[in-house]
Amino acid sequence: MNESSKNENHFLTCERNWVYYALITVAGFWGSYTYLLKGNIFCNAQTGNVVLMAMALGSAQWINALYYLIPISSYIMGSFISELVPNPIKNHFFIRWDTLLILIEILAVIGLGALPESVPVQISQVTINFIASMQYNTFRQAEGVPMATTFATNHIRQIGVGLAKEIQHRNSHKKKHRKKLIKHTKMLFFFATGATVGTILSHIFIGKAIWFTAFPLSIIFATLLHADLTKEKNIFYQKPSGH
Repeated sequence: MNESSKNENHFLTCERNWVYYALITVAGFWGSYTYLLKGNIFCNAQTGNVVLMAMALGSAQWINALYYLIPISSYIMGSFISELVPNPIKNHFFIRWDTLLILIEILAVIGLGALPESVPVQISQVTINFIASMQYNTFRQAEGVPMATTFATNHIRQIGVGLAKEIQHRNSHKKKHRKKLIKHTKMLFFFATGATVGTILSHIFIGKAIWFTAFPLSIIFATLLHADLTKEKNIFYQKPSGH
């Protein structure tokens, strides 16, 4: 077995690059979906909500400030639960938490798409806050490279770092940085692609547009479940990188 095969076999299915590309595409879709249809809010990350809460506090808009505690608290709860449940899930259901989380996301988007348009947007906001937080905390490294699957800021930063290293090492044989540069560039591309597709489909299908994200999630779920029950059954308790 050559070195590249060894490296490839070292990673679990839930750490594969294509899984991360699919997840961040879905996240990009959610970002445009929630902004366009669910109250002009980005639910995949919380920096904006913290700023808006602080602005409300600074303007003495106390009720508005309290409102932002709802999505922030939902995001905290998502991280809290996703940190506690992986081992109990494995012990009781004999599948990885990563696999179950994707199923939860599928059920969530199906449920959100079925809601009438008259339902308060906060339901969608809190739900996506919650599942995005769990996804961000669960899927941490794509084949050894730390990755965020729900927002693009870090990927933009890493692209800048990678380009700087291209200049620094332009006359040397040190090109290890290129692997990360390419991967972060792809993550940004797929996030933007998901947001673009999400915008188009949201204009056409309105709230039901989110159902389209169930398709890539279903492919991921089927692949992870198959791995749990077959080829990775003997390494069931091996933790994904970064945990």
